[in-house]
Amino acid sequence: MTINGQPSASQEQAAPEPARPVALITGVGRSIGIGAGIARQLAASGWDIAFTYWTPYDRRMEWGAEDGAAASIARELEAAGARTAAIEADLTGPDAPIRIFDEAEQRLGPVTALVLSHAESVDSGLLDTTVEAFDRHFAVNTRASWLLIREYGLRFRGEPGSKPGEPGVGTGAGAGRIVALTSDHTVGNLPYGASKGALDRITLAAAHELAHLGVTANVVNPGPVDTGWMNDDLRAAIAQGTPLGRLGTPQDTAHLVDFLCSPQGQWVNGQLLKSNGGAAP
Repeated sequence: MTINGQPSASQEQAAPEPARPVALITGVGRSIGIGAGIARQLAASGWDIAFTYWTPYDRRMEWGAEDGAAASIARELEAAGARTAAIEADLTGPDAPIRIFDEAEQRLGPVTALVLSHAESVDSGLLDTTVEAFDRHFAVNTRASWLLIREYGLRFRGEPGSKPGEPGVGTGAGAGRIVALTSDHTVGNLPYGASKGALDRITLAAAHELAHLGVTANVVNPGPVDTGWMNDDLRAAIAQGTPLGRLGTPQDTAHLVDFLCSPQGQWVNGQLLKSNGGAAP
């Protein structure tokens, strides 16, 4: 039935909900971590979230593993409207990136944003770093990051000129986003800092080599963020040396990553951004 040539209310079809783009975030193993903060922020901004975690790493560290963290984080993200896929993965294995992307795509669909928040970080300096520790740091922080970025580039299905959630819509901005978290800490933390420095170069290369896909790639240095690894003396010393007089929070990093992943962040590309409250290196 029509009224004055117009379809009646019963004939009108509700517009379909736009598809939520998918973000794959690595290193989301603890609820107070930077990775979890980024996942929460992106979920609130309309992204579906696949995330990786590796419980044996946390068990090796002094803070220990957080029982049930992956399931708890997933419930939080789902409460914000996101579909989720929690993927436990040992990034020391060179085949891990393929498996991660396979599972993320099977459960949620093609990945639009890749956020590298994972890290192997065990303190040691020039004289006491072992070959085993050095190789493990580079396997996780550098090789795995390269392989994840490569897998992302091989599989990316967006079109240049589209924006997240709207494949193929000509806006002058590409849809794809890569954001990697880094550190400038090297003294007494040699394998971590050196492997993160190599990660920087790989990510910045992606800004140029994946540009034809409509992908931007940036590196974020979040500065001193206490996620349970600082003691009271270190917290006080860092806060005193920061112009803003406080430590960073996972939310500080998450807000910047959220911007970089948004259409508004399209013009920021191939950059190493310090989000550290002005803390001196």
